[in-house]
Amino acid sequence: MEDIEGRAMMLKNIRILIVDDFSTMRRLIKKILTDLGADDVIEAENGSNAWDILSREKINLVICDWNMPNMSGMELLEKVRADETLADIPFIMVTAEGKKDNVTAATKKGVTGYVTKPFNAESLRSKIKTMFANAAAEK
Repeated sequence: MEDIEGRAMMLKNIRILIVDDFSTMRRLIKKILTDLGADDVIEAENGSNAWDILSREKINLVICDWNMPNMSGMELLEKVRADETLADIPFIMVTAEGKKDNVTAATKKGVTGYVTKPFNAESLRSKIKTMFANAAAEK
């Protein structure tokens, strides 16, 4: 089992964008990430605001809700994957929709990972760890 220091190092110096229309969910995810060692977390309340941030700032990981006003998580994912400067950013979709069709659709659009609400700190940590391990294996 990993020690606490190893967990804290996982997200050090990584700029993370949390996108969710509910401030409570953003705070919850941010708390989990901070507990995992994240020291650079930015928040956006919808896909449109997230797109503005992505267009002007260097982001290393996006954790995004599926259902939001103005621009959904799926629409944001499509825009990110279509932009050659952003296409490789790891993108984790968070949703209450656990339907197989949704997972399939997100996978086809290039989502890196998928977390179903409700989730806990360990399930999010596990998803992020797996994502980084897969990225390292591809190099």
